[in-house]
Amino acid sequence: MDDIDRRILTVLQEDATLPVSELAKRVGLSTTPCWKRVQKLREDGVITKQVVLCDPAKIDLKLTVFVEIRTNRHNDAWLRKFAKIVREVPEIVDVYRMSGDVDYLLRVVVRDIEGYDAVYRKLIRAVEVFDVSSRFVMEKIKYSTALPLLDESSDAE
Repeated sequence: MDDIDRRILTVLQEDATLPVSELAKRVGLSTTPCWKRVQKLREDGVITKQVVLCDPAKIDLKLTVFVEIRTNRHNDAWLRKFAKIVREVPEIVDVYRMSGDVDYLLRVVVRDIEGYDAVYRKLIRAVEVFDVSSRFVMEKIKYSTALPLLDESSDAE
C-alpha cells in the first residue's frame, strides 16, 4: 500500500459516498486509476465494507456503558460460549479481550439504565463471570471510526 492508497482510504473514511470522480480529484488521480485502486483495496480486504453511521442520541440510544469483565474460567469452551452470547446481543457493539487485570472490555449502547440492566442480566444468565464492573459515559469528547493512515506531522512542514 502506497501513499495514494492511504489518501484514498483517508478520504473514503470521511465520506464513502463520494463519486469516484470527486475521490480521484481529491487524491490527485484520474478517475479510472482511482477506481481500479479502490477495487484492489476491496479485493485485498483492506476495505471490508461500507456502512451508514447513525447518531445514537437521534435514535434514542443515549447511554454508552463500558463494561469490564473478569472471569476465572480461561478455557476454550467458556470463551466460545462468551463469544457467542456477546455476538447475539445487538446492544453490545464492541468486545475486546484485554491484558492486565480485566479480561474483556465491552462497549454497550442502550436507551437508558433499564436497557443496560437487561443486557447485564442476559450476559450473566448466559455465562459465568467472576466480576462485572460498569462505567457510564458522561460525555463523549472524541469519537471516530476513521483509522489514522497518514502521518499528520509531516503535513505540518
